[in-house]
Amino acid sequence: MSLWTSAEIADATGGRASGDFAVEGVAFQSREVGPGDLFVALTGERTDGHRFVEQSFAQGAVGAIVSQRIAEPHVLVADTAAALDALGVASRARSGATIVGVTGSVGKTSAKEALFAALDRGRPGAVHRSVKSYNNHVGVPLSLARMPRDARFAVFEMGMNHAGELAALTRMVRPHIAVVTAIAPVHMEFFADETAIADAKAEIFQGLEPGGTAIVPADSVHRDRLTAAALANAAQVVTFGTGKDADVRAVEVMRVQTGGSYVTARVRERELSFTLGQPGAHWVSNALAVLAAVDAAGADLGLAGLALAELGGLAGRGARFIAKVAGGEALVIDESYNASPLAMRATLSVLAEEKGRHVAVLGDMLELGTASADYHAALAEPIMAARVDSVLLVGEAMGVLAERLEGRIDVVHVPDAAAALDRIDTVLAPGDAVLVKGSNGIGLSRLIARLGGRKT
Repeated sequence: MSLWTSAEIADATGGRASGDFAVEGVAFQSREVGPGDLFVALTGERTDGHRFVEQSFAQGAVGAIVSQRIAEPHVLVADTAAALDALGVASRARSGATIVGVTGSVGKTSAKEALFAALDRGRPGAVHRSVKSYNNHVGVPLSLARMPRDARFAVFEMGMNHAGELAALTRMVRPHIAVVTAIAPVHMEFFADETAIADAKAEIFQGLEPGGTAIVPADSVHRDRLTAAALANAAQVVTFGTGKDADVRAVEVMRVQTGGSYVTARVRERELSFTLGQPGAHWVSNALAVLAAVDAAGADLGLAGLALAELGGLAGRGARFIAKVAGGEALVIDESYNASPLAMRATLSVLAEEKGRHVAVLGDMLELGTASADYHAALAEPIMAARVDSVLLVGEAMGVLAERLEGRIDVVHVPDAAAALDRIDTVLAPGDAVLVKGSNGIGLSRLIARLGGRKT
């Protein structure tokens, strides 16, 4: 059965179909269009998707949503962005899937992917999720519109950097289960303090379906605030963490030789032991949130444990590879997608457990507001605790950290990713363990691409 027919698209969006057609997928970026897709020609300040209609059909699109007439099969609407929203809403309305929404200052993409793997282990091919980090006002309706008619479970990531944004997204997704992974100082330039961030993340509970479950981090200082917000909309609140009062908690955690952890977890009245493939305390926390969601969804906890053991590192979020360097090889830990003070500390603690010389390539943490200098300078402590031998600091904001570390370890400070590319070979040596982490806007993914081209 097709994902959408032209008649269904027209009915959902209030548009007019040029004729009969059926699509198997939905895309709004022409470079992502494949055979059988529907292309949504979004318009914005910088570009107009209608310019890419012909390219999209050349790549295999079989229909388009447009706001101006074209020769190819289409549904004509007044506003293509509103039409995409409407298609997402219609997809949610027709779905019988158990829907999980995931948000948090850190860990939401990793938790979303881990939860998808855990649910898919029990129902292969019947689980849908938002791809990449499609978690904003465009990515969420797109992910909804892509949801297969017969999906049994669906996991949607939702993000924000301003108050009110999550409220709009969650009312579109209408989750049965809403997860907050963690609260941390991210997007601080848009919020008065971390409490305001907690309130903004708690907006996810406003879209919960009747009888829904809220899942909150028990170890967070904002636990009670999140719980109070959840109780206004949730039938039950489930906490996860390491404390004895958490509903889903880690009873025991042991590091294993492969770098991950052996975890014994208590899930309400059940106990489950599994090996977690990904290293670090932050991944233990992610795993507990996943188990809480799997339990709330009525899925198989044992199979979820197997999925967590098999889960590999995500590109930009913990993927590992061996790269050639002058005279030998080095381990590269790819955390290049994003960065916050909490995430920096977590990944530096992972680096601390690695063998060999420790090298950290760290880029600016963006959107930290007036406290940015303090947050960057404070990284000196976890860097020293991780026994880092050499750091390559990238970006203007890292200047204060370079000053703090000068004379204590080997420090190289460069203005941007291009300069980092020029200096990386002077920093690395055979046997190194190299952590690469920074906010996405700094562009350290270019450095990962360079090193990835030298995989052994």
